Amino acid sequence: MEILNSAETLRVDLGSRSYDIVIGSGLLPDTGTYIAPFVKPAGVVIITDENVARLHLPTVEASLDQAGIARHTVIVPAGEASKSFACFENVVEQVLARGIERSTLIIALGGGVIGDLAGYVAASLLRGLDFVQIPTTLLSQVDSSVGGKTGINSKSGKNLVGAFHQPRLVLADTAVLDTLPKREIVAGYGEVAKYGLIDDADFFDWLEINAPAVIATDGDARRQAVLRSCAAKARIVSQDERETGKRALLNLGHTFGHSFEAELAYDGRLLHGEAVAIGMIIAHDVCAAMGMASAQETARIISHFNAVGLPVKASQIAGVHWDVDRLISHMARDKKVRDGQITFVMTRGIGKAFTSREMDVAKMRAAITRSCQAA
Repeated sequence: MEILNSAETLRVDLGSRSYDIVIGSGLLPDTGTYIAPFVKPAGVVIITDENVARLHLPTVEASLDQAGIARHTVIVPAGEASKSFACFENVVEQVLARGIERSTLIIALGGGVIGDLAGYVAASLLRGLDFVQIPTTLLSQVDSSVGGKTGINSKSGKNLVGAFHQPRLVLADTAVLDTLPKREIVAGYGEVAKYGLIDDADFFDWLEINAPAVIATDGDARRQAVLRSCAAKARIVSQDERETGKRALLNLGHTFGHSFEAELAYDGRLLHGEAVAIGMIIAHDVCAAMGMASAQETARIISHFNAVGLPVKASQIAGVHWDVDRLISHMARDKKVRDGQITFVMTRGIGKAFTSREMDVAKMRAAITRSCQAA
C-alpha cells in the first residue's frame, strides 16, 4: 500500500484477518488511493451520519470519483439512537436496494456509532462483506475502529447485539478532529488515558504533560497520542481477538460507565468517553478501598481528569438523581457476565490493571454511591 502525507502505519496481526491502521494528518482526500486495493467492480457503499456527511462526505466522494470507484451512500441520523434495531434494518434494506454483491465494500465514515453500526451491517449482509473504517472522532480513532467489535444496542443494554468482524483497513485522519466540538475531543481523551491506566504508566506520565496539546488542535502531540493508543490496542487485539483473556483489560471503567449510559437511555447527557472516565475513577476508588491500589494514585487520576475537563463523578451530570440499585442491575446485564458473575477490570494502581471476579460488593456499592453523591 502506498503511504501518503507522512502517515504512519500499524499492523493488527491476526493471520488471514490482519490489517493496517494508517494514521496521519490530511488523509481523507486520498481515501480512493488507500482503499483501492480492497475495491472490486461492485464498488462501495458509504455509511455515515448527517453531521459527518455535511463536513467530510464531499471530500471522500470526490476522492472515490477521482479513483474511478463506483459508490453509493446511506446517511443516518447522528447520535447513539442510530445504534438500534430500527436503524439497522433501515440501513440493511437501503444497502440491499443498491443491488450489492459479496464483493461490495462497506465504508464506515464517522464516529463510534457509525463504525459499530456499519461494521455490523457488513458482518450481516450476504453473510459478510468487507469493510473499511474511516473514524472521524478521537474516541473512534483510538478505540472503537480497531479490533473488529461491531454491534447495536438493545433495550437491555449497550452493544449486546453484534459480531466480531475485522475491517480490511482503518484510515485515521487526525486533521478531521479539528471539526469536532471540544466536548467530543475531551470525551475521546478518556479512552486515550485508559491505555496509560491499563498497563503503560509512562504513557500516563506523558499525557499529564501533553494533554493540553492533544486536546487543543491537530499536531504532533495529538498524532502521537492516537498512534500510541492504537499501538496498544493493536497489540492486545493481536493477542486476544475475541476477548477471552487479556483484551478484557480494554474494558477498564466500562462496566460502571455503561450502567450510567443505560440509565440515561443514551440520550446525550453523558457521552461514552465521559462515562468511561467516571467508571475508571470508580474502579480505582473501589480497589483502593479493597487495599489493592493507592488512594494517592486515585487522587492523581482525578486531578488529571479535572484538568482536562472530564467528569470524575456521576453527580456532575446535572439534573440526574441516580438510583444505585438500578445502576447495579444494569451491570448484571453486562456482556462480561460469565456463569452469573461479572468479570471486573480491577487495578493495583496506574498501569497495573487486571481482571478478577473477586469484587467486594459492599465496597463497590459504596464507591458507586460516592460517585453519585455531590461533594
